[in-house]
Amino acid sequence: MHSARPKAGGLVFVLSGPSGVGKDTVMDCLRGEDLALHYCVTATTRQPRPTERHGVNHYFVDTARFQEMIAAGELLEWAQVHEHYYGVPLGEARSAFARELDVFMRVDVQGAASVRARLPPAVLIFLSPESLEELSPRLRERGTETAEEQALRLVNARREMEALPHFDYVVVNRQGRLAESVERVRAIVLAERSRVEPRWVVV
Repeated sequence: MHSARPKAGGLVFVLSGPSGVGKDTVMDCLRGEDLALHYCVTATTRQPRPTERHGVNHYFVDTARFQEMIAAGELLEWAQVHEHYYGVPLGEARSAFARELDVFMRVDVQGAASVRARLPPAVLIFLSPESLEELSPRLRERGTETAEEQALRLVNARREMEALPHFDYVVVNRQGRLAESVERVRAIVLAERSRVEPRWVVV
């Protein structure tokens, strides 16, 4: 018998992978699917990019407020990446579960490890490039970082690829085949919901 969804609980899906691999793009495409998922908005201390809006793309907060959130245990995971803080507010999961939605979050590799430590049943999906060489032009095309920042991200990407064995699934995001990657992530969500004993998370 399929185990019942717990009160104040649900499934947690974590999409991660190196910078420039396409995590945001894959997640934005998933939003168009009817999947009953709540897409977590992360808090960050970095400045918004021209097209970004507070509460939609991120919660943009200053360092003092972010540190208050850490101290109060309000963050499901947090990390300092490239001189800025990023974190997923715990309230995002709580409000999703109250509406009987499963949670989907996009975090860096360090953040995925933090979520797994705090919520062991979370389903971790690694979005991978075909090769590290492929990431360099992607970062350049994005145009959001300086050449120095791009170089640092590529160094970090090499290290992040080593975390792959700690994930449950890997989806290779091939150039020009975005729809295939989105479909694979969608299939993972549906498969996890079909488990005899789903990996329920209660917060």
